[in-house]
Amino acid sequence: MNTIPASVYIITLNEEAHLRRALESVKHFAEIIVIDSGSTDATCDIAREYTEHVQHQDWLGFSKQKQYALSLCNQDWVLNLDADEEVSIELSQEISYCISNSIADGLNIPFDDRFLFQPNHPWRRKNAKPRFFRRDKGRYGDDAVHEAIHIDGKIGNAKGCINHYGESSTAIKLLKNNHYSDLRSKEYFAHGKRPSVIKLLFAFPFAFFRSYILKRSFLNGWSGFICSMVNAFYAFLKEAKLYELQLKKKQGIDQD
Repeated sequence: MNTIPASVYIITLNEEAHLRRALESVKHFAEIIVIDSGSTDATCDIAREYTEHVQHQDWLGFSKQKQYALSLCNQDWVLNLDADEEVSIELSQEISYCISNSIADGLNIPFDDRFLFQPNHPWRRKNAKPRFFRRDKGRYGDDAVHEAIHIDGKIGNAKGCINHYGESSTAIKLLKNNHYSDLRSKEYFAHGKRPSVIKLLFAFPFAFFRSYILKRSFLNGWSGFICSMVNAFYAFLKEAKLYELQLKKKQGIDQD
């Protein structure tokens, strides 16, 4: 495959189990930037097999860490990839076509989340995120988690996907959701959002219905059911922790 004139930037922390797969999928890109926040495993050694642009940066938070990595990119086009992800061949081809023909300023890319090692059913609705864009058209906000890139321009919809392997077990997904719900509830609280009885009661069933029925996770069999239940619990956790923060404030307890 010809070299794709774009930069790929990846943030890492102890990702030796996944990183090589991610880097293999983008080794034909013109530049790879890896920003590590203190790995104690072989992450950095693996990264240096693919690029000389491996740097340490103490953790700044998801958005600021990725914004820093983005600032080091030299190509006009950039792709953000997490260490537990993989760019499909079809997506690489679409990215190359987008650059050559300037059909958009960025691409909204679907994700194939491999929960319990299983790919999604072809008819299951995939989540999509803008991950590829013109470098001067994108910036990050202040999100504590689920950081999003804001693109000032036309966004196209890719058909090729990014494969995500970071939720190979229920335990891993639960651990991530516990951490992410901490960050999200604190973010909500800092922005003045307060808990409500309605959200506490209905966050779980609504999130389950959205995941299992509207996004058609039922097509994935039992793994789809389990995934939807965990997703629903994550929605509930955010509201429950927001309620907890409100109680702590009323009682004068340290929020940390």
